[in-house]
Amino acid sequence: MTKRVAIFLSGGGSNMRALVEDMTAPNAPPSQDHPARPCVVFSNQVDAGGIAWAKARGIPTEVVDHRPFAGDRTAFEQAISAVLAPHAPDMICLAGFMRKLTGGFTDQWAGRMINIHPSLLPKYKGLHTHQRALDAGDARHGCTVHEVTAALDDGPILGQASLEVAAEDTAETLAARVLTLEHQLYPAVLRRFAAGNRKPLLLQG
Repeated sequence: MTKRVAIFLSGGGSNMRALVEDMTAPNAPPSQDHPARPCVVFSNQVDAGGIAWAKARGIPTEVVDHRPFAGDRTAFEQAISAVLAPHAPDMICLAGFMRKLTGGFTDQWAGRMINIHPSLLPKYKGLHTHQRALDAGDARHGCTVHEVTAALDDGPILGQASLEVAAEDTAETLAARVLTLEHQLYPAVLRRFAAGNRKPLLLQG
């Protein structure tokens, strides 16, 4: 049965685009048919570029501005659930969604929500991962797809992609190189995850 996927984002949504393009690739042979389809793209930002991109391609979109819910995460998450319900998603992919979700929400989606993070978890949870990798003198850096739990950037690892850190790398160049890996890793993991395969996928760039 094809899984219905809700994709959450807060900005331009380049990872969302990679997921959608893989799920809806034209002229794919039947043997490569994707086990999932996008059912809605959601954002907490009305002007998110990813929302405009999805609308232009006929994908349903929803927005719940987080700002009126300042200090009340539960009410914000209830509003998210309300707009998601008509789309009946089977799972959620976080793709640059910059709001922390509480256990009250993540528990409802346990085993059905995944996220991509720009570090080789468990290293560098949170922000500024590329600069932190450079400051630590890491030889390799990359990205991780993991199941989502209430803990920040935690949960079982479903896949990782890594590359060698170059001597001339800055946080900006490293971020750009890792983003290319993200666009390869996330669609590959989603394809496996939607088909019921949770064995970690490891890629090297």
